[in-house]
Amino acid sequence: MHKFLLALSLIAGLATQVQAQESAVAYQYGMDLDIAQVINITPVADVCGPAPVEMTYLDSKGATHILQYSEFGTGCSN
Repeated sequence: MHKFLLALSLIAGLATQVQAQESAVAYQYGMDLDIAQVINITPVADVCGPAPVEMTYLDSKGATHILQYSEFGTGCSN
């Protein structure tokens, strides 16, 4: 029974982490951003035009945030 409760606790903890990571904020012009360290930026899509990108970063207090914004894709030819 103890192992079952431990496993259930671990699963609940992982689900909470995944849920926290999925709560991204869409960038809006003029937002006050506190970016102390960039952790990850998703690759830009191979499309010709604006494409969604996500940046994961730490703020000055060490909290993790995900910011969504658009970047021009890499799929345009000259």
